[in-house]
Amino acid sequence: MSKLETALTLVGGPTVLIEMAGFRLLTDPTFDPPGSYNPSAVTLTKQKGPALAAEEIGRIDAVLLSHDQHADNLDRSGRALLDKAGAVFTTRAGAERLGGTVRGLAPWETVTLGTADGGRLFITAAPARHGPPGIEPIAGDVIGFALGLEAPGDAIYVTGDTVWYEGVAETARRFKPRAVLLFAGSAKTRGAFHLTMDCNDAIETAHAFPDARIVPVHNEGWAHFTESQAELAHAFAVLGLTARLELLEPGRPMRLEI
Repeated sequence: MSKLETALTLVGGPTVLIEMAGFRLLTDPTFDPPGSYNPSAVTLTKQKGPALAAEEIGRIDAVLLSHDQHADNLDRSGRALLDKAGAVFTTRAGAERLGGTVRGLAPWETVTLGTADGGRLFITAAPARHGPPGIEPIAGDVIGFALGLEAPGDAIYVTGDTVWYEGVAETARRFKPRAVLLFAGSAKTRGAFHLTMDCNDAIETAHAFPDARIVPVHNEGWAHFTESQAELAHAFAVLGLTARLELLEPGRPMRLEI
């Protein structure tokens, strides 16, 4: 596969605009202002607003929604944006809740998007677990996404909200992406255990995908994140992995040749 020019723009939290091969994709849309959000039993406090407004994003061919049940992954403004996207992919349970044209995918299920000039994009749902074993009835279903251009999973892997576990390891065995958009931050809302990748999980993921650039997101802007981007960068530096790491600046497109 030839070099792929890709642009990644961090809106904030888990929300990233991915532009590659003529496709424009948006992960977990969150555009609400700072404040406290309590869609369920746990109150989440947003500390920073988005770097871009929803109206500034432009055309969206597909929204890649890891899950709909938490306000830091899909907020009120993000829900309003779903109707304007060409397609929306999420968990099967999430699709039932959201309704409309939202399509639910099971892990390893693949769909294909096409362009008028014959381009195509493979979108494969990848397994995710939003915390330790046994968390599923509490945290709910989550998926990641493996994106491919010439073959499934050969371009970018979006982890979604997950920890390092066998599902991520299996994704690494099946696919060889050029970049991993890694949801980090070591989120904690229910005691001592983390719900998203901590530094150790991120390092495990980097070793599992040895040929991929690691792009950490979802580690700022909310009070429940317990590890910052700077801490993750330090951990990578200690282990000699700095060259693998790409740090996004909110609102500024980063162009990667992958």
